[in-house]
Amino acid sequence: MEFRKDAPLIALIAGEASGDILGAGLMKSLQSRYPRARFIGVGGSEMAAAGLDSLFPMEKLSVMGITEVLSHLPELLRLRKQLIRFLLDHQPDVVIGIDSPDFTLPIARRLHDRGLKTVHYVSPSVWAWRQGRIKGIKKSIDLMLCLLPFEARFYEEHQVPVAFVGHPLADRVPLNTDTSAARGALGLGNDDTLVAVLPGSRGGEVAQLMPVFLEAMVALNAKRPALRFVIPAANTARREQIETLLQQAPDLPVTVVDGESRTVMSAADVILMASGTATLEGLLVAKPMVVGYRVGKVTYAIASRLVKSEFVSLPNLLCREAMVPELIQNDLTCDAIVSEVTRWLDNPDQAQALVSRFQAVHEQLRGGASEKAAEAVSQLLER
Repeated sequence: MEFRKDAPLIALIAGEASGDILGAGLMKSLQSRYPRARFIGVGGSEMAAAGLDSLFPMEKLSVMGITEVLSHLPELLRLRKQLIRFLLDHQPDVVIGIDSPDFTLPIARRLHDRGLKTVHYVSPSVWAWRQGRIKGIKKSIDLMLCLLPFEARFYEEHQVPVAFVGHPLADRVPLNTDTSAARGALGLGNDDTLVAVLPGSRGGEVAQLMPVFLEAMVALNAKRPALRFVIPAANTARREQIETLLQQAPDLPVTVVDGESRTVMSAADVILMASGTATLEGLLVAKPMVVGYRVGKVTYAIASRLVKSEFVSLPNLLCREAMVPELIQNDLTCDAIVSEVTRWLDNPDQAQALVSRFQAVHEQLRGGASEKAAEAVSQLLER
């Protein structure tokens, strides 16, 4: 099929809110190259506002967790079949799956086998665990768009066409963090020493991490009575869960706020947090942190056999060395947390060295991810 350069038909598939934001940014950058481009597929309100004609509401795909996915599986499989048939009928010039790899990559495989050009935007964590998936990815796509540089290196090593585009979040977060403005926004004092505590956004994470985080907060408070703690609750359910646990330490000087996790991190002297994507925000606001994680014993036994990565936190992966302490599974103890938080508080020079290193990574991730992604897609289209 010949490329319709005057009015390309571009298909995009996003399955959750973060993908909807990425998709809308990419569509706007593609529109500046191809003003008469038409967009079809599946997306949310952001992509619809940018001009996507969505086959069905994106919310139908937004299921999290294994048990939720299992109960929705027949519907997900039906939607996937419907979408494949729709795209084969319309023969778009390119199909771009955005994140949600368990849904989008099997679609890409079917369409790629039928001769359509396929792109995947946001690499799954294939570099870290279940590396065997790379073989299937290689057969499914013409191009991988990566947000992080170490991901691109992994694909290059496996001869998969890849473009490193940077992270949109790096463009949205200012290069210099205004700590006092963040404290002002939260109504917190400028002279206080603040520890931000982020026990995760999912109920299971908070259940695993918050008890040991709380134990460490009590111990830190005993050593340093002037210390203040701030916890951003991801949603109402997490707030209730956190406040119930905090009843065990009624005298602790702690403030719980709704959302505002980036503002809370910006206000802090040190962050104690769950491993996950929030650690990237911790790096972007250039704060010293202690990263903890713990899962069930069976999950850990399985995962530790599959994981191939030296580090788990994004700051260490991006700096390619141990910049922040990682306390994983049995290493996550009250004593270890107290020791590492105290080390940051007692060594401002070390904390300052971390800031300049994190700002250098921030610079590397900046620079218009949507624009770079659109450039890579247009090169594929015009090949």
